[in-house]
Amino acid sequence: MTDLSAQLNWLSRLVAFDTTSSKSNLALIDDVEAYLQGFDIETHRVWNVDRTKANLYAVVGPKTEGGVVLSGHTDVVPVAGQAWSTDPWTLTEKDGKLYGRGTSDMKAFPAIALSLVPEMLAAGLKRPVIFALSYDEEIGLLGAPHMIAEIRDRLPPPEAVIVGEPTMMKVIDGHKGIASFRTTVTGFTTHSSQTDRGVSAVEAAARLIARISAMRAEREAAADPDSPFSPPYTTMTVNVVRGGTQLNIMAGECSFDWDCRAIPGDSAAAARADFEAFAREVERDMQAIAPSCRIATTQMSDAPPLAPSPDNPAADLAKSLSGLNSTDVVSYCAEAGQFQEAGFSTVICGPGSIDQAHQPDEFIALAQIAEGTKFIRKLIARLAA
Repeated sequence: MTDLSAQLNWLSRLVAFDTTSSKSNLALIDDVEAYLQGFDIETHRVWNVDRTKANLYAVVGPKTEGGVVLSGHTDVVPVAGQAWSTDPWTLTEKDGKLYGRGTSDMKAFPAIALSLVPEMLAAGLKRPVIFALSYDEEIGLLGAPHMIAEIRDRLPPPEAVIVGEPTMMKVIDGHKGIASFRTTVTGFTTHSSQTDRGVSAVEAAARLIARISAMRAEREAAADPDSPFSPPYTTMTVNVVRGGTQLNIMAGECSFDWDCRAIPGDSAAAARADFEAFAREVERDMQAIAPSCRIATTQMSDAPPLAPSPDNPAADLAKSLSGLNSTDVVSYCAEAGQFQEAGFSTVICGPGSIDQAHQPDEFIALAQIAEGTKFIRKLIARLAA
């Protein structure tokens, strides 16, 4: 069996950093950057506004056209409230599985690539491998766009981008987009017996939430049965609601967070326009009782879908490296759509299963580490030829 000790050492190293999105990722970035600089590899940070987090990109090999970007996010989802049987920040091997937060989503992909840097340097690459590590993917894909812009503007154009989200090493050439919104409803507070004078923000929010559910149902009814996506239509969901003070007080404020996951060819902007038209109707009803009532919606994130294309050099490359003859699509969102929007040929292909992502006792199979290693080694050989 292939010796995977270097890959497991790097995975253990990355898992040990608690890079929950609410925290800084700089300790991990410091470690990776020091490792790469130890090989005299030039690295570049792209900071967030308050410099508490950073993207990192680096070119291994010559700065020429035709390289391949290996992209992944450094942040992970929280473990709070989950029943783990192992320490989520300590890589634990049991029965051919490696447990720990981020093992599947998605520290295994960069761990494999980082472990193979010595092989990249020894191979005499004629075209480069470009590492691209981002922050805040899990809370709206906020970090990657700034790094993508720098790679586009400062480096020779690569042949392909491979985003290493967990796909069981299948080649994915399409994903849905995601936009997230926060709607805040301002009502008018009175005693709950005075419904002729007061306006419950919670009741108004309920009407708006019902409209979002109806919008999803309308798109389901009009769905193309031949769409490769599952479900084969744009979805909207509301999963966080805050509001009200006490049972006998007309709620003065209520807010809720909702998302829109658009299929390629559809847009979150169209869904928001539909929602806003209905919100104005509800607002007029509220203001007929209390003119100070308001409904306001702000957009928190917006990431485009990845649109499948018959002419996709990245897909052709990934298929040749994996030995597969077909591609697939997924319903989750990744930075692949952001790379495509910036003009890069992009696919998703990485070790592990999305079924394990965000779960307690998250794991990746050792066999997937081996498959990912085989894939990157073939890429190294391709770029050295």
